[in-house]
Amino acid sequence: MNKIVVYQARPDEAAYFEKFGKKFDLDIKYVTQELNAETAIQAQDAEAVTIQGSNKADRATLQALSRVGVKYLALRSAGYNYVDRAAAKEYGIRFSNVTYSPNSVADFTTMLILMCERKAQQILARGTVQDYTLAGIQGREIRNLTVGIIGTGQIGATVARNLSGFGCNLIGYDIYKNDNLRNLIEYVSLEKLFSTSDVITLHAPLFDSNYHMINRESIAKMKDGVCIVNCGRGPLIDTEALIYGIETGKVGAAGLDVIEDELGIFHEDHRLNVLNNHQLAILKALPNVIITPHTAFYTDQAVSDMVEIALKSLISFMNNGTSRWEIQS
Repeated sequence: MNKIVVYQARPDEAAYFEKFGKKFDLDIKYVTQELNAETAIQAQDAEAVTIQGSNKADRATLQALSRVGVKYLALRSAGYNYVDRAAAKEYGIRFSNVTYSPNSVADFTTMLILMCERKAQQILARGTVQDYTLAGIQGREIRNLTVGIIGTGQIGATVARNLSGFGCNLIGYDIYKNDNLRNLIEYVSLEKLFSTSDVITLHAPLFDSNYHMINRESIAKMKDGVCIVNCGRGPLIDTEALIYGIETGKVGAAGLDVIEDELGIFHEDHRLNVLNNHQLAILKALPNVIITPHTAFYTDQAVSDMVEIALKSLISFMNNGTSRWEIQS
């Protein structure tokens, strides 16, 4: 029986760990804390551990895992930018991410686009003070817009399919073009996407090469009143540049499920705390910005997929020495 240590399982993951633990005949040990250099000792005598995507796996943590004999690490997320890849390679720890239902993020993205374009934030805010006037809340119909999709992998492709039903003009940019989308979108250069899109939605993974791809220079090239939606990675957008674009009227609306420096803020209860993220405070004060706390992924199907694939990956590592979900360090 394969032994796996699960760090910081959320309550909503518990039923799926029980389900797939029985299905795959696993010996699962649960650790309530997140994985770090101190809690790594809890993985003693286990080859494999799984953590949430927001759990930092830095050099000290990976070294501690190596010392107790851990060889494999599975993230229960698609993103893996919190893993020190060089340290993982140095300490001989192989790691993987997961794929999950693209509809989760794609549906949420579609919702944010609709909410931004129909000024739902402003309408709802007015309703709380019984202001039911129409001035300033006229929206735009999606069918009349050009929507630019940056990143056309599984999630971006599903967004394109969702939006195709509205009859809008769809354009896309990706280093690797998706042949299955040729009948839905027109691939264009990034420059053309910036200059011709009424709505820009981001679905690219985060690399050094696209860090702050939305910045003052790129925003200046965009159409006046552009709507920017980010359900990808926070650092794809230079937040200061976005705030400037909104305050000057260049950016008409923004829907952000991810932001820079969200770690330690999102997915935590801070009702009694003073947050030191000034950019978040400014964004929250802007009437044409919708902020959600990295919840686009959060559906029953996606959580089930994440738990199942993380466990499948670790089983494959332990039994076969390989995993189809492995990230090369």
